[in-house]
Amino acid sequence: MTKSESKKSSVAAIKYATAAAASASDQVKNGSVESGSPDHSSQTKASVMKQTSRESLHWKNSESEVFDDGTNTFFWRAHTVTVLFILTCALVYVTLLEETPQDTAFNTKRGIVASILVFLCFGVTQAKDGPFTRPHPAYWRFWLCVTVVYELFLIFILFQTVHDGRQFMKYIDPKLGVALPERDYGGNCLMYDPGNTTDPFHNIWDKMDGFVPAHFLGWYIKTLMIRDWWMCMIISVMFEFLEYSLEHQLPNFSECWWDHWIMDVLVCNGLGIYCGMKTLAWLSMKPYQWQGLWNIPTYKGKIKRIAFQFTPYSWVKFEWKPASNLRRWLAVLGIIFMFLLAELNTFYLKFVLWMPPEHYLVLLRLVFFVNVGGVAMREIYDFMDDPKFHKKLGQQAWLVAAITVTEFLIVVKYDPNTIMLPIPFSVTQCWFLGIILIFTWTLWRFFIRDITLRYKETRRRKQEVPTDRERPLGNGNTSTPSGRSKLNGSSETVRQRKS
Repeated sequence: MTKSESKKSSVAAIKYATAAAASASDQVKNGSVESGSPDHSSQTKASVMKQTSRESLHWKNSESEVFDDGTNTFFWRAHTVTVLFILTCALVYVTLLEETPQDTAFNTKRGIVASILVFLCFGVTQAKDGPFTRPHPAYWRFWLCVTVVYELFLIFILFQTVHDGRQFMKYIDPKLGVALPERDYGGNCLMYDPGNTTDPFHNIWDKMDGFVPAHFLGWYIKTLMIRDWWMCMIISVMFEFLEYSLEHQLPNFSECWWDHWIMDVLVCNGLGIYCGMKTLAWLSMKPYQWQGLWNIPTYKGKIKRIAFQFTPYSWVKFEWKPASNLRRWLAVLGIIFMFLLAELNTFYLKFVLWMPPEHYLVLLRLVFFVNVGGVAMREIYDFMDDPKFHKKLGQQAWLVAAITVTEFLIVVKYDPNTIMLPIPFSVTQCWFLGIILIFTWTLWRFFIRDITLRYKETRRRKQEVPTDRERPLGNGNTSTPSGRSKLNGSSETVRQRKS
């Protein structure tokens, strides 16, 4: 949680306590509570404290405690005027001192790059801060603006013809725009090949390419984003099933069984998730005490403070609890679906736009999602966990969802024949069975089970409430009164009236 979030939570708690105290005073004025009671003020204070503590109980359980001396140095200031002055000087230099080249293509590229840089300068200084502040809020504002630029670029590509869109990539890199053969990772799946006397394990060494450390590092970072072991393992296993299901569309998905389940799920993904969970445990236990750099007396302390500048300002433990209610269950399913779709877009985009796997644009896209994915997941969790305080989805989460959908639409438009290739019948049966099981469990857990539990609770309460005949009378006699007693009162009262 950031500084702004800490302030918001404390302000909310104060407002809640004030409102509770005000309602208690209104009860005194209205006569519902005796103001002269000696225990009235203590009871009111106790009830206010209990209500406030209940409101902040979940927050305390998931948020680490932060101590900050409040030092505000030159490093943390906005520098809006400084950036504006430097930007103006650069534009004046280009306008008055630099001779404009006569190359139309070069001028077009330079004009587009200059427009993007001006927009980034504006966003870094003026955009709204997100949930993260380390190493600096301007860093996350920069990636927010890059997200906007990337989404606009995808929209532009979406509105081109297939030929024009692929040829447009040549403006970025002249080597692009050429159809490339897709590598097949299947073929000979023998882990030990006795026919090759030189190197019987050559099939394993052939799979040891740059994607092995990329898989490990990718899942280490994804674990830091999701912060839940079960969700990470589900996404990891589900993606391997997707590769099995779609290998008839992309030859890149055709892998050996041991490449799927041993190298990917167990070694690369599993080890990355394990290291990520260990890092999460360290971050949750780490003390968050911040001092200004010049307030630290020793050089060792200053170096340690500079290194910790690249760690979170505070830590919030994600508690997804998908089975707690229907809203959270659907939200978790949506997160898993969008994660898997973004993973598939990585392979399909380079297939339809003719980009080799080792191209720097593919690497830049992965770096982009590494930086924006964590912010998006935090905003989604806040929106899902506390909808009363976070009334709308965060800006970065909104943009990441829009980018994922736009990338998929580009794939559908640029190569519909590949997308529409019929899925094998056995694969279709498996996915249909999985969807039926999820739908059945959802129906039972959030509808049938809840209705049954409410019915049983209602019957239990009715059985606990005594009936009129079983309710004791005022004199302690539990016998049923006669009809004459109900209508005319007791017989003793009648005799007294006659006398």
